[in-house]
Amino acid sequence: MGPNLRKKAVAVCDAKIAKKGEGVGLSFYAFFANKNDDPDLLMEAAEWWIKTHQLDHFEKAAKIREMLKAGL
Repeated sequence: MGPNLRKKAVAVCDAKIAKKGEGVGLSFYAFFANKNDDPDLLMEAAEWWIKTHQLDHFEKAAKIREMLKAGL
């Protein structure tokens, strides 16, 4: 995952956790608007989430944030 998407994803995780608490879940779709205006970036996130890390559709935002910060 590239640095710009990684930074955006961490910010989304931080916002979700701040709003709903440590137990909040999300999918990689949370990193995007409700329209497909950047299919390459969406596929980058999907590949990181599904192919690289074999994550479930919904995961805890805190787990994703820590993975992103660790450079995974």
